[in-house]
Amino acid sequence: MSPQEVAAEINSGGVFDGRGDLAKSMGVEYLEVSAERVVGRMPVKGNTQPYGLLHGGASVVLAETLGSAGSALHAGPGRVAVGIEVNATHHRAATDGYVTGVATRTHGGRTLATYDIVITDEDGRRVCTARLTCMLRDAPPGN
Repeated sequence: MSPQEVAAEINSGGVFDGRGDLAKSMGVEYLEVSAERVVGRMPVKGNTQPYGLLHGGASVVLAETLGSAGSALHAGPGRVAVGIEVNATHHRAATDGYVTGVATRTHGGRTLATYDIVITDEDGRRVCTARLTCMLRDAPPGN
């Protein structure tokens, strides 16, 4: 399956819906999904702070969602990825359209996976840079 086909399958909820309730309610959708690189987007509308700018927390939700998906794929069957550290720097405001995040794996070990996530606006300008580290664990029984 190509990264785009994996993204379509996840977005449709076919295999499993890897977005979770928060990311779904914020309109996050996957565009490409692999253990090495995850691309997704989110609308600015509905995810703003009182001044009409993309909420910084929304950027962090997008970053953690994308990095967690990559970490889960890296972990493999029977394992889960649990975020243990996330940080973000907000560079500029986004006021409309969509923002796109690209999560790139920088470390993929047996117990930890780390992703750098760059979020850009529709003009390709960097809105946010984030980093996520997930701990990789055996899945609880029954999951």
